[in-house]
Amino acid sequence: MRIGLRFGRYNRIGVMGKFYERAALAVERRRWKLEGKTVVFTNGCYDILHPGHIRLLESCRSMGDVLILALNTDSSVQRLKGPKRPLLGEAERVAMAMALEAVDAVTLFDEDTPRELIAEVLPDILVKGSDWSHFVAGREEVEAAGGKVVLLPLEPGYSTSATVEEIVSRRGAGR
Repeated sequence: MRIGLRFGRYNRIGVMGKFYERAALAVERRRWKLEGKTVVFTNGCYDILHPGHIRLLESCRSMGDVLILALNTDSSVQRLKGPKRPLLGEAERVAMAMALEAVDAVTLFDEDTPRELIAEVLPDILVKGSDWSHFVAGREEVEAAGGKVVLLPLEPGYSTSATVEEIVSRRGAGR
């Protein structure tokens, strides 16, 4: 089923960006390139949206004309984070991402890494948080095409996994 059909009640969230299926995103990327626009790409689970995510996305957007945010599908998140994740399903995560002013385009990827998607889109700038300095999927493809990879420092005090652990510990403590 296409993601647009799954939004249901989440369509009420104000939409800034647009959702693209992979093939449509590749076509749109070619158009942006012809228009001379600098395309920035980042990705992640964005399971619980927090201020660290917002600041990272705003930093990404400031680097170019178009920001693409690729979100892991629910099955991809489960493979990476375990069976209790994601806490919010992909339709909710897509709707929230589309409501962010910094985000121009949202897409999903089901693989464990977005390497194939990045190779199709070939952004001018690929951005990851510095916690991924050991491995940036798509680095080789972007750099071979003349693009650059940027690692941004993480916002201190914000981590989805730490937030989940804190919620669980508070619940267990009866708060």
